[in-house]
Amino acid sequence: MTFVLAFGVVLLAAVSLSGVAARTVLSTALLFLLAGALIGPGGLGIDAIQPGDPIVAGIADVALFIVLFTDGQRACVPALKDNWRLSGRALGLGMPLTMVGIAVPAHLLAGLSWSTAFLLGAVLSPTDPVFASALVGRSSVPLRLRRLLNVESGLNDGLALPFVLIFLATAQHQSSELGVVGLELVGGLAIGIAVAAVVALAWRVKVLTAEPRLQPLGPLAIAIIVYGACHLTHANPYLAAFAAGSTLATMDSLAAEHFRPFGDLLSESTKFAALLVFGALITPERISHLRWQEWVLAVVAIVAVRPVAIGLSLLRTPLPMPQRITAAWFGPRGFASVVYGLLVLQAGLPHSSTVFDLVAVTIALSIVAHSSTDVIAARLLGTEPPDELPGGRRDEDDIVHQGARA
Repeated sequence: MTFVLAFGVVLLAAVSLSGVAARTVLSTALLFLLAGALIGPGGLGIDAIQPGDPIVAGIADVALFIVLFTDGQRACVPALKDNWRLSGRALGLGMPLTMVGIAVPAHLLAGLSWSTAFLLGAVLSPTDPVFASALVGRSSVPLRLRRLLNVESGLNDGLALPFVLIFLATAQHQSSELGVVGLELVGGLAIGIAVAAVVALAWRVKVLTAEPRLQPLGPLAIAIIVYGACHLTHANPYLAAFAAGSTLATMDSLAAEHFRPFGDLLSESTKFAALLVFGALITPERISHLRWQEWVLAVVAIVAVRPVAIGLSLLRTPLPMPQRITAAWFGPRGFASVVYGLLVLQAGLPHSSTVFDLVAVTIALSIVAHSSTDVIAARLLGTEPPDELPGGRRDEDDIVHQGARA
Protein backbone atom coordinates (compact mmCIF):
# COMPACT_ATOMS: atom_id res chain seq x y z
CA MET A 1 0.00 0.00 0.00
CA THR A 2 3.01 2.27 0.24
CA PHE A 3 3.11 2.58 -3.53
CA VAL A 4 -0.64 3.34 -3.65
CA LEU A 5 -0.25 6.11 -1.06
CA ALA A 6 2.74 7.58 -2.86
CA PHE A 7 0.88 7.49 -6.17
CA GLY A 8 -2.07 9.35 -4.66
CA VAL A 9 0.15 12.06 -3.17
CA VAL A 10 2.14 12.59 -6.37
CA LEU A 11 -1.02 12.51 -8.49
CA LEU A 12 -2.56 15.25 -6.34
CA ALA A 13 0.59 17.35 -6.67
CA ALA A 14 0.70 16.78 -10.44
CA VAL A 15 -2.93 17.81 -10.92
CA SER A 16 -2.42 20.90 -8.76
CA LEU A 17 0.63 21.93 -10.80
CA SER A 18 -0.73 20.94 -14.22
CA GLY A 19 -1.74 24.51 -15.04
CA VAL A 20 1.81 25.69 -14.47
CA ALA A 21 3.15 22.74 -16.47
CA ALA A 22 0.98 23.71 -19.45
CA ARG A 23 2.80 27.03 -19.73
CA THR A 24 6.36 26.25 -18.66
CA VAL A 25 9.07 23.60 -18.97
CA LEU A 26 7.78 21.93 -15.81
CA SER A 27 6.64 18.42 -16.64
CA THR A 28 4.26 16.22 -14.67
CA ALA A 29 5.87 13.17 -16.30
CA LEU A 30 9.22 14.21 -14.87
CA LEU A 31 7.57 14.80 -11.50
CA PHE A 32 6.42 11.16 -11.34
CA LEU A 33 9.79 9.90 -12.49
CA LEU A 34 11.63 11.85 -9.78
CA ALA A 35 9.07 10.85 -7.14
CA GLY A 36 9.59 7.20 -8.04
CA ALA A 37 13.34 7.55 -7.71
CA LEU A 38 12.84 9.22 -4.31
CA ILE A 39 10.61 6.53 -2.79
CA GLY A 40 12.41 3.59 -4.44
CA PRO A 41 15.33 1.48 -3.20
CA GLY A 42 17.83 4.02 -4.51
CA GLY A 43 16.21 6.90 -2.61
CA LEU A 44 14.48 6.76 0.76
CA GLY A 45 13.79 3.05 0.38
CA ILE A 46 10.10 3.45 1.19
CA ASP A 47 9.21 0.89 -1.44
CA ALA A 48 11.62 -1.95 -2.24
CA ILE A 49 10.31 -2.61 -5.75
CA GLN A 50 12.52 -4.68 -8.07
CA PRO A 51 12.56 -5.13 -11.88
CA GLY A 52 11.37 -8.73 -11.57
CA ASP A 53 8.29 -7.90 -9.50
CA PRO A 54 5.02 -8.72 -11.32
CA ILE A 55 3.68 -5.21 -10.69
CA VAL A 56 6.40 -3.72 -12.87
CA ALA A 57 5.61 -5.65 -16.04
CA GLY A 58 1.88 -5.57 -15.28
CA ILE A 59 1.57 -1.80 -14.94
CA ALA A 60 3.80 -1.13 -17.94
CA ASP A 61 1.81 -3.60 -20.06
CA VAL A 62 -1.59 -2.16 -19.12
CA ALA A 63 -0.41 1.44 -19.47
CA LEU A 64 0.98 0.84 -22.95
CA PHE A 65 -2.20 -0.96 -24.04
CA ILE A 66 -4.49 1.84 -22.85
CA VAL A 67 -2.32 4.57 -24.35
CA LEU A 68 -2.32 2.80 -27.72
CA PHE A 69 -6.09 2.23 -27.59
CA THR A 70 -6.76 5.92 -26.99
CA ASP A 71 -4.13 6.93 -29.56
CA GLY A 72 -5.78 4.66 -32.11
CA GLN A 73 -9.01 6.59 -31.78
CA ARG A 74 -7.19 9.70 -32.96
CA ALA A 75 -6.04 7.87 -36.08
CA CYS A 76 -9.19 6.83 -37.90
CA VAL A 77 -8.93 5.66 -41.51
CA PRO A 78 -9.47 9.15 -43.04
CA ALA A 79 -6.67 10.52 -40.88
CA LEU A 80 -4.37 7.64 -41.85
CA LYS A 81 -5.11 8.17 -45.55
CA ASP A 82 -4.48 11.89 -45.34
CA ASN A 83 -1.17 11.46 -43.57
CA TRP A 84 0.05 8.08 -44.75
CA ARG A 85 2.85 9.40 -46.95
CA LEU A 86 4.55 11.12 -44.02
CA SER A 87 3.79 8.38 -41.47
CA GLY A 88 4.86 5.68 -43.93
CA ARG A 89 8.21 7.36 -44.44
CA ALA A 90 8.75 7.69 -40.67
CA LEU A 91 7.86 4.03 -40.10
CA GLY A 92 9.33 2.46 -43.23
CA LEU A 93 12.58 4.41 -43.36
CA GLY A 94 13.01 6.34 -40.12
CA MET A 95 12.41 3.40 -37.81
CA PRO A 96 14.95 1.00 -39.44
CA LEU A 97 17.51 3.83 -39.59
CA THR A 98 16.95 4.41 -35.89
CA MET A 99 17.59 0.74 -35.10
CA VAL A 100 20.81 0.71 -37.09
CA GLY A 101 21.84 4.13 -35.75
CA ILE A 102 21.60 2.86 -32.18
CA ALA A 103 23.04 -0.59 -32.86
CA VAL A 104 26.31 0.64 -34.40
CA PRO A 105 27.42 2.85 -31.47
CA ALA A 106 26.08 0.22 -29.04
CA HIS A 107 28.55 -2.23 -30.55
CA LEU A 108 31.42 0.23 -30.89
CA LEU A 109 30.98 2.20 -27.65
CA ALA A 110 29.29 -0.22 -25.25
CA GLY A 111 31.05 -3.32 -26.56
CA LEU A 112 27.84 -5.28 -27.05
CA SER A 113 27.73 -8.13 -29.55
CA TRP A 114 26.05 -7.29 -32.83
CA SER A 115 22.95 -9.33 -31.97
CA THR A 116 22.61 -7.66 -28.56
CA ALA A 117 23.35 -4.23 -30.07
CA PHE A 118 20.56 -4.64 -32.62
CA LEU A 119 18.33 -5.90 -29.80
CA LEU A 120 18.99 -2.61 -27.96
CA GLY A 121 18.24 -0.69 -31.15
CA ALA A 122 14.92 -2.49 -31.55
CA VAL A 123 13.97 -1.87 -27.91
CA LEU A 124 14.68 1.86 -28.20
CA SER A 125 13.14 2.38 -31.65
CA PRO A 126 9.48 2.93 -30.56
CA THR A 127 8.46 6.47 -29.65
CA ASP A 128 5.82 7.94 -27.38
CA PRO A 129 4.47 11.45 -27.91
CA VAL A 130 2.82 11.67 -24.50
CA PHE A 131 5.96 13.39 -23.22
CA ALA A 132 5.49 16.05 -25.89
CA SER A 133 1.79 16.63 -25.38
CA ALA A 134 2.14 20.41 -25.50
CA LEU A 135 2.51 19.69 -29.22
CA VAL A 136 0.27 16.70 -29.93
CA GLY A 137 -2.41 17.91 -27.54
CA ARG A 138 -2.72 21.49 -28.80
CA SER A 139 -5.11 22.19 -31.64
CA SER A 140 -3.21 25.28 -32.81
CA VAL A 141 -0.14 23.19 -33.68
CA PRO A 142 -0.34 22.10 -37.37
CA LEU A 143 -2.60 19.08 -37.66
CA ARG A 144 -0.32 17.31 -40.14
CA LEU A 145 2.57 17.40 -37.65
CA ARG A 146 0.46 16.09 -34.79
CA ARG A 147 -0.99 13.30 -36.91
CA LEU A 148 2.50 12.31 -37.99
CA LEU A 149 3.71 12.01 -34.39
CA ASN A 150 0.54 10.23 -33.22
CA VAL A 151 0.31 7.69 -36.04
CA GLU A 152 4.03 6.96 -35.99
CA SER A 153 4.11 6.36 -32.24
CA GLY A 154 0.90 4.34 -32.32
CA LEU A 155 2.15 1.91 -34.95
CA ASN A 156 5.85 1.64 -34.17
CA ASP A 157 5.24 0.04 -30.75
CA GLY A 158 3.67 -3.04 -32.32
CA LEU A 159 6.00 -3.03 -35.33
CA ALA A 160 9.08 -3.00 -33.09
CA LEU A 161 7.99 -6.13 -31.20
CA PRO A 162 8.87 -8.70 -33.90
CA PHE A 163 12.34 -7.18 -34.22
CA VAL A 164 12.76 -7.35 -30.44
CA LEU A 165 11.75 -11.02 -30.41
CA ILE A 166 13.94 -11.90 -33.40
CA PHE A 167 17.06 -10.20 -32.03
CA LEU A 168 16.35 -11.60 -28.56
CA ALA A 169 16.19 -15.12 -29.96
CA THR A 170 19.34 -14.48 -31.99
CA ALA A 171 21.20 -13.23 -28.92
CA GLN A 172 20.07 -16.40 -27.10
CA HIS A 173 21.21 -18.48 -30.10
CA GLN A 174 17.68 -19.77 -30.58
CA SER A 175 15.42 -19.98 -33.59
CA SER A 176 13.69 -16.66 -34.13
CA GLU A 177 10.46 -18.38 -35.21
CA LEU A 178 9.47 -15.74 -37.73
CA GLY A 179 6.25 -17.57 -38.52
CA VAL A 180 5.12 -17.44 -34.89
CA VAL A 181 5.94 -13.74 -34.63
CA GLY A 182 4.04 -13.06 -37.86
CA LEU A 183 1.00 -14.94 -36.61
CA GLU A 184 1.04 -12.96 -33.37
CA LEU A 185 1.07 -9.69 -35.30
CA VAL A 186 -1.67 -10.77 -37.70
CA GLY A 187 -3.67 -12.18 -34.81
CA GLY A 188 -3.45 -8.94 -32.87
CA LEU A 189 -4.50 -6.91 -35.89
CA ALA A 190 -7.40 -9.27 -36.62
CA ILE A 191 -8.67 -9.33 -33.02
CA GLY A 192 -8.50 -5.55 -32.67
CA ILE A 193 -10.35 -4.88 -35.92
CA ALA A 194 -12.88 -7.71 -35.54
CA VAL A 195 -13.98 -6.97 -31.97
CA ALA A 196 -14.33 -3.22 -32.56
CA ALA A 197 -16.09 -3.71 -35.92
CA VAL A 198 -18.59 -6.27 -34.61
CA VAL A 199 -19.50 -4.09 -31.63
CA ALA A 200 -19.75 -0.92 -33.77
CA LEU A 201 -22.10 -2.69 -36.17
CA ALA A 202 -24.16 -4.08 -33.30
CA TRP A 203 -24.57 -0.61 -31.85
CA ARG A 204 -26.33 0.45 -35.05
CA VAL A 205 -29.29 -1.71 -34.04
CA LYS A 206 -31.81 0.64 -32.46
CA VAL A 207 -32.54 -1.60 -29.49
CA LEU A 208 -28.88 -1.47 -28.42
CA THR A 209 -28.66 2.03 -27.01
CA ALA A 210 -26.74 3.16 -23.94
CA GLU A 211 -27.82 5.87 -21.60
CA PRO A 212 -25.50 8.92 -21.78
CA ARG A 213 -23.71 8.41 -18.48
CA LEU A 214 -22.73 4.83 -19.42
CA GLN A 215 -21.67 5.51 -23.00
CA PRO A 216 -17.93 5.86 -22.19
CA LEU A 217 -17.95 2.35 -20.76
CA GLY A 218 -18.75 0.81 -24.16
CA PRO A 219 -15.29 1.46 -25.70
CA LEU A 220 -13.73 0.49 -22.37
CA ALA A 221 -15.49 -2.88 -22.61
CA ILE A 222 -14.10 -3.29 -26.14
CA ALA A 223 -10.59 -2.59 -24.85
CA ILE A 224 -10.95 -5.12 -22.03
CA ILE A 225 -12.24 -7.82 -24.39
CA VAL A 226 -9.39 -7.19 -26.85
CA TYR A 227 -6.80 -7.23 -24.06
CA GLY A 228 -8.08 -10.49 -22.63
CA ALA A 229 -8.45 -12.17 -26.03
CA CYS A 230 -4.91 -11.24 -27.04
CA HIS A 231 -3.37 -12.60 -23.87
CA LEU A 232 -5.35 -15.83 -24.13
CA THR A 233 -4.35 -16.35 -27.78
CA HIS A 234 -0.81 -14.88 -27.49
CA ALA A 235 -1.67 -12.32 -30.17
CA ASN A 236 0.11 -8.97 -30.16
CA PRO A 237 -1.95 -6.84 -27.72
CA TYR A 238 -0.29 -3.53 -28.64
CA LEU A 239 -1.05 -3.69 -32.33
CA ALA A 240 -4.54 -4.95 -31.41
CA ALA A 241 -5.11 -1.96 -29.11
CA PHE A 242 -4.23 0.58 -31.79
CA ALA A 243 -6.24 -1.30 -34.43
CA ALA A 244 -9.30 -1.50 -32.17
CA GLY A 245 -9.16 2.19 -31.34
CA SER A 246 -8.75 3.18 -34.98
CA THR A 247 -11.54 0.85 -36.13
CA LEU A 248 -13.95 2.18 -33.52
CA ALA A 249 -13.21 5.80 -34.42
CA THR A 250 -13.71 4.99 -38.12
CA MET A 251 -17.00 3.09 -37.75
CA ASP A 252 -18.52 4.90 -34.77
CA SER A 253 -17.00 8.32 -34.28
CA LEU A 254 -19.72 9.26 -31.79
CA ALA A 255 -18.78 6.41 -29.44
CA ALA A 256 -15.12 7.37 -29.71
CA GLU A 257 -16.00 10.99 -28.97
CA HIS A 258 -17.95 10.02 -25.84
CA PHE A 259 -15.08 7.84 -24.63
CA ARG A 260 -12.29 10.33 -25.30
CA PRO A 261 -12.44 12.42 -22.06
CA PHE A 262 -12.72 9.31 -19.89
CA GLY A 263 -10.11 7.45 -21.94
CA ASP A 264 -7.65 10.32 -21.72
CA LEU A 265 -7.95 10.38 -17.92
CA LEU A 266 -7.57 6.61 -17.72
CA SER A 267 -4.54 6.76 -20.03
CA GLU A 268 -2.96 9.54 -17.97
CA SER A 269 -3.51 7.66 -14.71
CA THR A 270 -1.95 4.39 -15.87
CA LYS A 271 0.88 6.26 -17.57
CA PHE A 272 1.72 8.13 -14.38
CA ALA A 273 1.62 4.90 -12.36
CA ALA A 274 4.05 3.29 -14.80
CA LEU A 275 6.36 6.29 -14.59
CA LEU A 276 6.34 6.13 -10.79
CA VAL A 277 7.28 2.43 -10.88
CA PHE A 278 9.92 3.01 -13.53
CA GLY A 279 11.45 5.87 -11.56
CA ALA A 280 11.76 3.60 -8.53
CA LEU A 281 13.82 1.15 -10.63
CA ILE A 282 16.43 3.77 -11.52
CA THR A 283 18.79 3.44 -8.56
CA PRO A 284 22.33 4.80 -8.13
CA GLU A 285 23.61 1.22 -7.92
CA ARG A 286 21.99 0.41 -11.25
CA ILE A 287 23.47 3.31 -13.20
CA SER A 288 26.71 4.00 -11.33
CA HIS A 289 28.52 1.13 -13.04
CA LEU A 290 27.82 2.51 -16.52
CA ARG A 291 30.96 3.70 -18.28
CA TRP A 292 31.22 7.09 -19.94
CA GLN A 293 30.93 5.41 -23.34
CA GLU A 294 27.53 4.04 -22.37
CA TRP A 295 26.35 7.46 -21.20
CA VAL A 296 27.49 8.86 -24.52
CA LEU A 297 25.49 6.12 -26.27
CA ALA A 298 22.31 7.19 -24.44
CA VAL A 299 22.85 10.84 -25.37
CA VAL A 300 23.64 10.00 -28.99
CA ALA A 301 20.46 7.90 -29.27
CA ILE A 302 18.40 10.94 -28.26
CA VAL A 303 20.11 13.97 -29.78
CA ALA A 304 21.59 12.46 -32.94
CA VAL A 305 20.11 9.15 -34.06
CA ARG A 306 16.42 10.05 -34.03
CA PRO A 307 16.84 13.54 -35.58
CA VAL A 308 19.06 12.22 -38.37
CA ALA A 309 16.87 9.18 -39.11
CA ILE A 310 13.60 11.12 -39.27
CA GLY A 311 15.26 14.05 -41.00
CA LEU A 312 16.41 11.76 -43.81
CA SER A 313 13.05 10.01 -44.03
CA LEU A 314 11.21 13.35 -44.42
CA LEU A 315 13.42 14.71 -47.20
CA ARG A 316 11.49 15.87 -50.27
CA THR A 317 8.18 15.99 -48.40
CA PRO A 318 5.78 18.96 -48.32
CA LEU A 319 6.26 19.33 -44.58
CA PRO A 320 7.77 22.78 -43.83
CA MET A 321 11.29 22.79 -42.41
CA PRO A 322 10.31 23.95 -38.86
CA GLN A 323 7.83 21.07 -38.66
CA ARG A 324 10.41 18.59 -39.97
CA ILE A 325 12.85 19.69 -37.28
CA THR A 326 10.17 19.39 -34.63
CA ALA A 327 9.14 15.90 -35.80
CA ALA A 328 12.78 14.82 -35.92
CA TRP A 329 13.47 16.02 -32.38
CA PHE A 330 10.33 14.73 -30.68
CA GLY A 331 10.88 11.01 -30.66
CA PRO A 332 10.76 10.37 -26.90
CA ARG A 333 11.17 6.85 -25.61
CA GLY A 334 8.24 5.60 -23.55
CA PHE A 335 6.29 2.63 -22.31
CA ALA A 336 6.98 0.27 -25.18
CA SER A 337 10.71 0.53 -24.51
CA VAL A 338 10.05 -0.07 -20.80
CA VAL A 339 8.05 -3.23 -21.55
CA TYR A 340 10.56 -4.52 -24.10
CA GLY A 341 13.46 -3.72 -21.79
CA LEU A 342 11.81 -5.82 -19.10
CA LEU A 343 11.46 -8.68 -21.59
CA VAL A 344 15.20 -8.54 -22.16
CA LEU A 345 15.96 -8.39 -18.43
CA GLN A 346 13.77 -11.40 -17.72
CA ALA A 347 15.34 -13.37 -20.59
CA GLY A 348 18.61 -13.73 -18.67
CA LEU A 349 21.02 -12.82 -21.47
CA PRO A 350 24.72 -12.41 -20.57
CA HIS A 351 24.35 -8.62 -20.98
CA SER A 352 20.64 -8.33 -20.21
CA SER A 353 21.26 -6.16 -17.14
CA THR A 354 23.43 -3.78 -19.16
CA VAL A 355 20.79 -3.56 -21.89
CA PHE A 356 18.09 -2.76 -19.33
CA ASP A 357 20.28 -0.15 -17.64
CA LEU A 358 20.98 1.52 -20.99
CA VAL A 359 17.26 1.49 -21.76
CA ALA A 360 16.46 2.97 -18.34
CA VAL A 361 19.02 5.76 -18.67
CA THR A 362 17.98 6.59 -22.22
CA ILE A 363 14.29 6.77 -21.30
CA ALA A 364 15.03 8.91 -18.25
CA LEU A 365 17.14 11.34 -20.30
CA SER A 366 14.48 11.34 -23.01
CA ILE A 367 11.75 12.28 -20.55
CA VAL A 368 13.86 15.13 -19.22
CA ALA A 369 14.86 16.39 -22.68
CA HIS A 370 11.54 16.10 -24.48
CA SER A 371 9.08 16.96 -21.75
CA SER A 372 11.03 20.11 -20.93
CA THR A 373 11.27 21.34 -24.52
CA ASP A 374 7.77 20.74 -25.90
CA VAL A 375 6.46 24.14 -24.81
CA ILE A 376 9.54 25.80 -26.30
CA ALA A 377 9.02 23.98 -29.61
CA ALA A 378 5.35 24.92 -29.63
CA ARG A 379 6.30 28.57 -29.28
CA LEU A 380 8.83 28.27 -32.11
CA LEU A 381 5.97 26.98 -34.26
CA GLY A 382 4.04 30.12 -33.41
CA THR A 383 1.82 28.52 -30.77
CA GLU A 384 1.54 30.16 -27.38
CA PRO A 385 0.36 28.43 -24.20
CA PRO A 386 -3.34 28.94 -23.41
CA ASP A 387 -4.25 32.10 -21.53
CA GLU A 388 -7.00 30.46 -19.51
CA LEU A 389 -7.53 27.06 -17.95
CA PRO A 390 -8.56 24.70 -19.32
CA GLY A 391 -6.52 25.42 -22.40
CA GLY A 392 -7.82 26.32 -25.81
CA ARG A 393 -11.03 25.65 -27.72
CA ARG A 394 -10.81 22.39 -29.63
CA ASP A 395 -11.14 22.49 -33.37
CA GLU A 396 -14.05 20.27 -34.39
CA ASP A 397 -12.11 19.03 -37.40
CA ASP A 398 -9.17 18.12 -35.20
CA ILE A 399 -8.52 14.44 -34.71
CA VAL A 400 -6.15 15.03 -31.84
CA HIS A 401 -7.77 15.99 -28.54
CA GLN A 402 -6.93 18.93 -26.31
CA GLY A 403 -5.36 17.12 -23.36
CA ALA A 404 -3.49 17.95 -20.17
CA ARG A 405 0.23 18.18 -20.60
CA ALA A 406 2.04 14.97 -19.67
